[in-house]
Amino acid sequence: MAETDTKTTEVEPTSLAPNALVGEIERTRNDLARTIDEITDRVSPANVARRATDQVKDRLSQVDPLVGGAVVLAAVSITCYVLWRRMRK
Repeated sequence: MAETDTKTTEVEPTSLAPNALVGEIERTRNDLARTIDEITDRVSPANVARRATDQVKDRLSQVDPLVGGAVVLAAVSITCYVLWRRMRK
């Protein structure tokens, strides 16, 4: 989630100098622009697809070699059985 910095100052508007008020508005505008950029980056279809691909690659790289070997052995065994059955007919 995006970090939200909700530092609000309880200051009377009349007590702020015009330059201070302009500075506060600029900081708020910059914070909003940064937040919108982060949201845009998160929902961009290309970035969503890239993150999903990265997650799949990470999960595949964590597969235990013994499990991978067992899967390959099972696939080869099934293929050999199907070929043997077709040759018998």
